[in-house]
Amino acid sequence: MPLPFAAEVSLTEEQHELLERISRAASTPQSLAFRARIVLRAAGPDRPPNLQIAAELDCSRHTVALWRDRFLEQGLPGLQDAPRSGRPPRVSPLGTG
Repeated sequence: MPLPFAAEVSLTEEQHELLERISRAASTPQSLAFRARIVLRAAGPDRPPNLQIAAELDCSRHTVALWRDRFLEQGLPGLQDAPRSGRPPRVSPLGTG
């Protein structure tokens, strides 16, 4: 049974600034920027529940819970994509191979 209350997210000033930069940078992959916005909202002064964040960011509460928990467990590196299983791509970035 899921916990009725999500764990509290507290950010240092450096973490908050970095997440703000990540979420606003045009060069940031959109998936990473979205995850940063989830964590920033979770750390807001009103400490919103996952359901409220999900409604505000138009995603599921399970998505919010996933990224909140990964951030709490792993910090900023937890917001990166996890390694995928399977064969690595055979095409090189230079188009040779």
